[in-house]
Amino acid sequence: MVDFKKITDEDGFLFDPNEWTEEFAIKAATKSGIELTNDHWVVIKMIRDKYESSMRVPELRHILKIMKSKLGEDKATRKYVYQLFPYGYGQQGCLIAGMKQPKKLWLDL
Repeated sequence: MVDFKKITDEDGFLFDPNEWTEEFAIKAATKSGIELTNDHWVVIKMIRDKYESSMRVPELRHILKIMKSKLGEDKATRKYVYQLFPYGYGQQGCLIAGMKQPKKLWLDL
């Protein structure tokens, strides 16, 4: 079993996004009081895919464009993302998806 305290910063973000596992996502979500649904996993996998293709944490506006095709226009909104991640895309979505802590929380723009 992985000791997550050794691979995360004091806020729970991974030092190295390559250390991410689904086990990490479940534990991070549980710690945040989130029970992961299919829609959570869709967004988490979008974040991971965008990161792996560009080596950058994707801004929310880019994720919303992808959400439109995968989850439908009614769910491709900031409001819905905040329903999934009440403390925000940058603070919870990116943490659960295994990103490094964003230096700027403008990711929610």
